[in-house]
Amino acid sequence: MSKPTPISGFPEWTPAQRMVEQFVLDRIRATFELYGFAPLETRSVEPLDQLLRKGETSKEVYVLRRLQADPEGATSDDALGLHFDLTVPFARYVLENAGKLQFPFRRYQIQKVWRGERPQEGRYREFLQADIDIVDRDTLPAHYEAEMPLVIGDALRSLPIPPVRIQVNNRKICEGFYRGIGLTDPEAALRAVDKLDKIGPTRVVELLAETAGASEAQAKAVLALAEISAPDGSFADAVRALGVSDPLLDEGIAELVAVVETAAAHSPGLCVADLRIARGLDYYTGTVYETQMIGYERFGSVCSGGRYDNLASSGNVRFPGVGISIGVTRLLGLLFGAEALSVSRSVPTCVLVAVTTEEERPASNRVAEALRSRGIPTEVSPSAAKFGKQIRYAERRGIPYVWFPGAEGDQVKDIRSGEQVAAAAGEWMPPQADLKPLVGPAPTGA
Repeated sequence: MSKPTPISGFPEWTPAQRMVEQFVLDRIRATFELYGFAPLETRSVEPLDQLLRKGETSKEVYVLRRLQADPEGATSDDALGLHFDLTVPFARYVLENAGKLQFPFRRYQIQKVWRGERPQEGRYREFLQADIDIVDRDTLPAHYEAEMPLVIGDALRSLPIPPVRIQVNNRKICEGFYRGIGLTDPEAALRAVDKLDKIGPTRVVELLAETAGASEAQAKAVLALAEISAPDGSFADAVRALGVSDPLLDEGIAELVAVVETAAAHSPGLCVADLRIARGLDYYTGTVYETQMIGYERFGSVCSGGRYDNLASSGNVRFPGVGISIGVTRLLGLLFGAEALSVSRSVPTCVLVAVTTEEERPASNRVAEALRSRGIPTEVSPSAAKFGKQIRYAERRGIPYVWFPGAEGDQVKDIRSGEQVAAAAGEWMPPQADLKPLVGPAPTGA
């Protein structure tokens, strides 16, 4: 077999990195469940017409078909694609199972998604997302939009990562403002503003004229709104000072003030109202969120989402919702690239049980079984080599303890300090800090 060629954009972590990832997922999952979100997993594929219905995603969707499939199948109604986010499949799931669900329905979902975009640092073609959504039938109270940052703030604060700042805006503010200044295509204006950080204000002005029909004065007003930012409700005064009035604008301001003030009461400094945040997907209708890690702002958002009213509907019945998604692979990829996270050892094993001779391996196996039955991760030495060689094997793997079975009693050695004591497999416990690998920020200078 020839040497495999790596495929960019499809990360494969080392075992040590995978342990960090699992630690992160466990913490995120625990926080989601503390807030009453129930687990859900949906299929990986959706009909192409559903995937292409919302947002500018047509160039990013991976199509799925059999190698020997009918060539016409790619354009038929049953053509399938891998989902590019978890919100679209979740909306479909709600529609299919509405009769079985209790509303408001609170779910979390941790799954892989796929996007055919250009791979770069922190941006992948296959990656893991951790989503929460709250969906209700017909109406969804705005207070759920204020709850989202609290959950995400607690989840990310439980991780050994840099602090985060959640930037929030409300689509109603933008759309109401645009209508108030006479723009007839607010969605085109939103898409242009969403590119502000990427292409700069000069190009956004040109884009507003090209796609939204904005005059120079209208484009300047749009940019003036986008420049408003505040860590509290004072942003509302800045918006009103622009002299634009519209009922939808007033509604959006009230909702965003509630989000910012609720977050400030729970965790001061967590949220900031930033009126340039637009989010490119068309299905958002209210509050939108983007989250940056302090020190990693140049890489953009690691957690985003928003309110959607029309994504899930069946006849006259609507299921409005609000959700937010942590880009787990994106977040970890940035931190791994900066060598900012570490794990205390590269294997789960806490104890290596030495083997005196191959004939006595059953005795070592019994010790290992006794330790495992008490929750101590244990493996047995691969060979009955000299004890010095078995100790070096443990050192190379980062295993902190070596257990020596003996006819007159067992001994356990901490190979870091050299301390060796008598021990019984049914009683001995390592210090809590050694029981499992510890994940944390990399030591300074690492």
